[in-house]
Amino acid sequence: MRFTEVSSSYELTIDDLLKMTVDRKGSDLHLAVGMAPCIRINGDLVPVDAPPLKAPDVEYMILSIIQDYQKEKLENDMELDFSYAVPGYARFRGNVMFQRGTLAAVFRAVPFVIPDFEKLGLPQDIKRLCDLPRGLILVTGPTGSGKSTTLAAMIDLINNTRASNIVTVEDPIEFLHKHKKSSVRQREVGTDTHSFAAALRHVLRHDPDIIMIGEMRDQESIGIALTAAETGHLVLSTLHTQTAPLTVTRIIDSFNEDKRVQIRQQLANSLRAVISQQLIPTIDGRGRVVAVEYMVDTPAVRSMIREGKEHQLYSAIQTGQKDGMQTMDQALVKLFLNGRISREAVLEYCVDRAEAERLMRNSFFS
Repeated sequence: MRFTEVSSSYELTIDDLLKMTVDRKGSDLHLAVGMAPCIRINGDLVPVDAPPLKAPDVEYMILSIIQDYQKEKLENDMELDFSYAVPGYARFRGNVMFQRGTLAAVFRAVPFVIPDFEKLGLPQDIKRLCDLPRGLILVTGPTGSGKSTTLAAMIDLINNTRASNIVTVEDPIEFLHKHKKSSVRQREVGTDTHSFAAALRHVLRHDPDIIMIGEMRDQESIGIALTAAETGHLVLSTLHTQTAPLTVTRIIDSFNEDKRVQIRQQLANSLRAVISQQLIPTIDGRGRVVAVEYMVDTPAVRSMIREGKEHQLYSAIQTGQKDGMQTMDQALVKLFLNGRISREAVLEYCVDRAEAERLMRNSFFS
């Protein structure tokens, strides 16, 4: 193996830094050679009052908390996803990579306590989705937008209200779910299964009612998710897309032209909702609030997906408020009108600047 025993005299341990991240209400800890450790707080990277890290410091911090098989995977793949817990503080989702011949890492804080759905600021109609017997629900958005938190809150709501068998496939496991009214089996890639693909090929043999896929990464995982949703299972997953129409396009474009008619049909039949979200800095600078674009499977939406008219989905969401739908721009302007975020934030995070400005001028909803 490339890694040998290293030592470090750095004044802070990795556990010290992770505890500091939680104490300061940070979302992520960044470690890279040549700079002091940084904590992301309310969206901004804030350096810790400590010396710049040297290569042995970062290597020692990382190697001290991963297992031998993970060291081997890091050496072979040049990157590694894993989870780590600091007792009494939080779990962390870690990602390690090589950069300029040295290691760098980011740790995302994951609370031990699953957030209460009611405190997340999500549209109330999402609770209805948790009662559905079958179908596909997608939570989308950029990295760090709270997708995992939303999924965890939905799984917890199901766990508290339904006697079902829930199977998750995650890389790595973030929120830990206890058996409540439901049974919850959580599988971690690398620890409990060799790969996402292998786990998903066998997931239906576990007699699941609900399947949670940490991320639909490729054509195979998308295909299995669609088939499972069509055959009587409720499937929840994530994609790194910014809007509901782009989510539909991304799924369809993942397949070759000769398969797209079939995929459109499957998606139109199985998709129940797309929840696209961003975290926006609050006007007082003390935190962030979620803005959600929300699309549900109305007859018009299903027809547009089936007929390849994704370009019309935005208009359907725009005019679908009676069905609980809203565009990202409508969500942002509502937050602005309610005094939660600034005008500048609306214009920074909006999809269509002209539309956002029109909505703020007209102020036709409150």
